[in-house]
Amino acid sequence: MTSTATDSATSLFKVIETGDPALAAAVVGADFHNREAYNSPVACAIPGPAGVLASSAWMRSAYSDLRFPILSTGVDDERGQVFVRLRMQGRHTGPFVLFRDGKLDKVVPPTGRELDYEHIHVLTVRDGKVVEHEAVRDDMTMLGQLGVFPPTPAMAARLAGWKLTGRDRRAAATVSTLSAEAAATAAPHRAA
Repeated sequence: MTSTATDSATSLFKVIETGDPALAAAVVGADFHNREAYNSPVACAIPGPAGVLASSAWMRSAYSDLRFPILSTGVDDERGQVFVRLRMQGRHTGPFVLFRDGKLDKVVPPTGRELDYEHIHVLTVRDGKVVEHEAVRDDMTMLGQLGVFPPTPAMAARLAGWKLTGRDRRAAATVSTLSAEAAATAAPHRAA
């Protein structure tokens, strides 16, 4: 594997930060599969650049100034994999909607809090394009930084309030629409 594989792998996170369809077409394979899409809107599981663009819209709807500073990378030539250690950073300014089996699971209402925690991603790269993604994230740290775990009485009341008023369902519908619209922007770039 060359540095092109590492460049493609790290560029995947630029796509998440920016939602750039041209960059997605350049670095994401048509058969891309995201093993982590199980808790995101349905459009995030679409193969290829469309699913990555949907994931970008989903994440950027919850976190402003979203960025992924790369800490280190490694390559397994035999398996065609690139390992990326990074930090996820941003401010939680929109509802963070989580799904399970395509249905609303839970919503974390915006907290305005800064998020900064570590991930490790394993990306399979073939012919210079990312074709598979899986990750190991420290979600407990994320939830702690958002003030959700352990929940304070105020946060528990906010979570319940969003559920009782239907704001959680409206947020899920909105983010699902945003993700589907972002996925549709991949279509003109498929031939690239």
